[in-house]
Amino acid sequence: MQDLQDTLKARGYKRIKFRLSSTQHLLIKGRINGIEGNFILDTGASNSCVGFEGIQHFSLLAADSDTRAAGAGGTGMPTQTSLKNKLKMGRWSSKNFGLVIFDMSHVNEALRQYKAKPVHGIIGADVLLKGKAIIDYHNFCLYLK
Repeated sequence: MQDLQDTLKARGYKRIKFRLSSTQHLLIKGRINGIEGNFILDTGASNSCVGFEGIQHFSLLAADSDTRAAGAGGTGMPTQTSLKNKLKMGRWSSKNFGLVIFDMSHVNEALRQYKAKPVHGIIGADVLLKGKAIIDYHNFCLYLK
């Protein structure tokens, strides 16, 4: 697999390690506005998001939103948004990064029931598309350009 890593590095990709949780979720560390957090890497999530407690934790400027969130926790969940943030994972970063903010207590409660640690948020397809993501499941690596 070193060939894959070398090839992607030569093409400008940054390698970011993730780990597998006891619940089979892909867990990745990142920094929003310079503050570290733990996230689920979710290819099925359209947008990256954090829980309402993330507003204070990541020093977000939040604004109300008319959009309602839908996911494993249900539908019609009220949201807020936060624009112009900085996301950094490993050596990859994105300025002007937008987030959806909603109640993630159901996600973290489900994780706790399986004795897994709670997360601050979810890294979704918006980041994966922007970074032209390649996921190497065998070696637990995410590559972003």
